Amino acid sequence: METVRITDVAPRDGLQAEGGVVETGDKAALVRAIEGAGVDEVEVSSFVSPKWVPQLGDAAELFGLIAGGKPEGMIYSALVPNERGFEGALAVNADARQVHGVERLIDKVAVFTAASEGFSQKNTNASIEETLERFGALIPRAKEQGLMVRGYVSCIVRCPVDGDVSAEQVGDVVSGLLELGVDEIDLGDTIGAGDPDSIEQVLLEVMERLDGRAVNDFGDPTLTLHLHDTFGNAGACIERALEVGVRSFDSSAGGLGGCPYASTETSRAPGNVSTLAVLDAVEAAGLTTNVDREAMMRASLFAGGLIK
Repeated sequence: METVRITDVAPRDGLQAEGGVVETGDKAALVRAIEGAGVDEVEVSSFVSPKWVPQLGDAAELFGLIAGGKPEGMIYSALVPNERGFEGALAVNADARQVHGVERLIDKVAVFTAASEGFSQKNTNASIEETLERFGALIPRAKEQGLMVRGYVSCIVRCPVDGDVSAEQVGDVVSGLLELGVDEIDLGDTIGAGDPDSIEQVLLEVMERLDGRAVNDFGDPTLTLHLHDTFGNAGACIERALEVGVRSFDSSAGGLGGCPYASTETSRAPGNVSTLAVLDAVEAAGLTTNVDREAMMRASLFAGGLIK
């Protein structure tokens, strides 16, 4: 039976949109609960300015708390928006080696851009081209350190600023990231606007740009889908994605989170699809994951309890 890869993003994408700041020790406990459920990867935090995302201002401290008990085979990843963020990730790895003898605590760094110019400017204060230029120097340095690199593409169906986004727009950004050498393309339906047909259209376009590269040099799927369940369509979108061959998904314990820059004056950011919902869709398709459902249920309850 084919196995679908699961990355749980609750500690990073799940908490960054919350109004309050979760204590670092509680975040560490959340990471432990999620990894204990058997997910393939945990996106732990982001090395972003506390001025802009105060909820994640403790990234280095959080990694320090979990450095001593990383399970064998577990992947820890972190978002690095720029060179300063990347240096923060390298410092964490250096500290973990010195203090805990861990060869590499952070295994993967993620860079992010968007398929729409409006969202790119709002989220990164730069054009799409400028974001790619920023990554040009960062990605080779990551490779020198033996780190995997994920390239996020936001707003793959619709943008809260620019409106509808074409599959070709997404494909062009993906091509730019592939030229820079990313190992994984992570497609984000940032405001949950997609339905199965629109998601399929984007996936087929991106798969064409990947030109048969279904698995990267690290043996993992090259393409990951990141859905927000704003209108209750995420389950159906996952089912369609599985039909066209996607074997890697982001999800969030308890369905926590959503992009803070996708919020409006009257409504908060839409939440990520829950990890349990992904398990439902995968199992319905006759496939499997490495996740223990009961343990993930406990992790999801814990995650929900962190939000006031």
